[in-house]
Amino acid sequence: MTLQVNHLTKDYPTRSGPLSVLRDIELTLQRGEALAVMGPSGAGKSTLLYILGTLEQPTAGTVTLEQQQPFTLDEKRLADFRNQHIGFVFQDHHLLPQCTVLENVLLPTLVSPVRGPEVEQRGLELLDRVGMSGRLEHLPSELSGGERQRVAVARALINKPLLLLADEPTGNLDRVNARAVGELLLEMHRQENTILIVVTHSAELAKLFPRRLEMSDGRLAPPEGAA
Repeated sequence: MTLQVNHLTKDYPTRSGPLSVLRDIELTLQRGEALAVMGPSGAGKSTLLYILGTLEQPTAGTVTLEQQQPFTLDEKRLADFRNQHIGFVFQDHHLLPQCTVLENVLLPTLVSPVRGPEVEQRGLELLDRVGMSGRLEHLPSELSGGERQRVAVARALINKPLLLLADEPTGNLDRVNARAVGELLLEMHRQENTILIVVTHSAELAKLFPRRLEMSDGRLAPPEGAA
C-alpha cells in the first residue's frame, strides 16, 4: 500500500493575486514508513497535512492512497474514505469533554460500517497499549496533557487507518511528555504498520524519525546538512 503525491500545488486567492503555499510537491511513502516534516511557521506544513488528510482540496496535482484518488470522490464518499483510511492526531487533543476516555476513542466508529463488540474490544486493546487502561471512565478534564494525547493516538487508530497524520502532536507538552508521546506514536505506527507523517517544529521529535524532510518556500527537500 502506497501514498503517492504528484505535482501537488496549493494557492490561496489574495487581492494582489494567488498566494502559492505548496509548489509542485512530490512524495512517495510505502506502508510501514514514517516521515517527519519540519519547517518554520507559515511554510505550508499543516496545509500539506490537511490536503493529505483530505480536509482541504489541492489547487492542482494528485494524491493517491490505496490506489484511490480521494479528491475524485463526491462529498459523502470522501468522508467515508477519510474515516476508514486516515487517522489524525492534532496539537490540541480535540477530545469531547462530556465523553469518557473509551467513548472518545470509539467516536470514529459511529459512522464506520464495522460495528459491534469487536470494535469496543479493539478500543480497549488500544487504550491498554497506550497505557490508559486504568482511565477508561475518566473525562478529559481528569487527565494530564500527555494522557490526553495518548487517548488521541488510540482514537486515531481505532478504524485501522493506512495513513496516520500528526500535526504538532507534542506542541503543548513538556519535554518529558513530548518525547514519550513521540516514541508512542512511532511504536504504535510500527505495530499497526501504517504510513506515518508528522509535521513539527521540534528537532527532538524529528530526530526520532528514520526519514526527515524540510518544508521551505512551499517545497519539500532534505534538511540542510543531511547526507
